Amino acid sequence: QVQVVESGGGLVQAGGSLRLSCVASGIVVDYYTMGWYRQAPGKQRELVAHITNFGDTNYTDIVKGRFTISRDNIASAVRLRMDSLKPEDTAVYYCNARRAIGLPIDYWGQGTQVTVSS
Repeated sequence: QVQVVESGGGLVQAGGSLRLSCVASGIVVDYYTMGWYRQAPGKQRELVAHITNFGDTNYTDIVKGRFTISRDNIASAVRLRMDSLKPEDTAVYYCNARRAIGLPIDYWGQGTQVTVSS
């Protein structure tokens, strides 16, 4: 059974930092692109950042220079370091594992709340 579990959300003041972690079990993450998405109230879920199985990274423009994604295949983990947080970063953050070899399959975590106060 595949499980994707996020941790590290919380409440922080604007300008502060948070670290999100995600651990995937039941899959070999070496064959997956790992990503973070977020969904704010009343908005669609959007990509924040992803890192391919080759280590290539991609960020949405509004977080470039502030967020850093990394992966640890031995720990089956992906992490998101978020610095210089803004109130508009407030959202539920979801971890995604997308199989990069063969037919694409997506696995999602349950989400973790990030709230940035002004």
